[in-house]
Amino acid sequence: MAENREFYLRRLHSLVGVIPVGIFLIQHLVVNHFATRGEQAFNDASHFMESLPFRLFLEIFIIFVPLYFHAIYGVYIAFTAKNNARRYGTFRNWMFILQRFTGIFTLIFVTWHIWETRIQAALGAEVNFHMMESILADPFMLAFYIAGVISTVFHFANGLWSFFVTWGITVSPRSQLISTYVTMIVFIALSIVGIQAIFAFV
Repeated sequence: MAENREFYLRRLHSLVGVIPVGIFLIQHLVVNHFATRGEQAFNDASHFMESLPFRLFLEIFIIFVPLYFHAIYGVYIAFTAKNNARRYGTFRNWMFILQRFTGIFTLIFVTWHIWETRIQAALGAEVNFHMMESILADPFMLAFYIAGVISTVFHFANGLWSFFVTWGITVSPRSQLISTYVTMIVFIALSIVGIQAIFAFV
């Protein structure tokens, strides 16, 4: 019974990491990338997202509940996993360790980002270009956000590889190798989008 529960929880953990959390990540990066077109373009995109119908419901049940289920169960996996990269120094074992490490760091980063933006908005602040410009004016926060975006995107892209294996999409060694290249392209592309957005505020 416990084994079945663990099996289904891991499947659910894998699923919500891509749908809806991964989809939201991509959408969030795209909206932030509007900053590269100027202050007004970012503010318009941000205000459009804020004006979506049923916004609070969507944030709670489509973003925050799946996100923190994935994060909290991911922490459990990270601290119960057997890391054996020193004994078996294969590429996939190192990626396994990086997935756990970036998961912990991403949780810290995303929670802080939510506090600085969404929670402050609930307290009356306006989430706009000037807010992000003020946050990223601090060199430490700039470095933290760059590291956070790279960590988050890597965790998502490498998690896609695991998702494909977990759900039986990539079964053969060849398909898994192709998936490795595809997900690394996803990592590079989304990292560029995220970092360009960050520097647009600087």
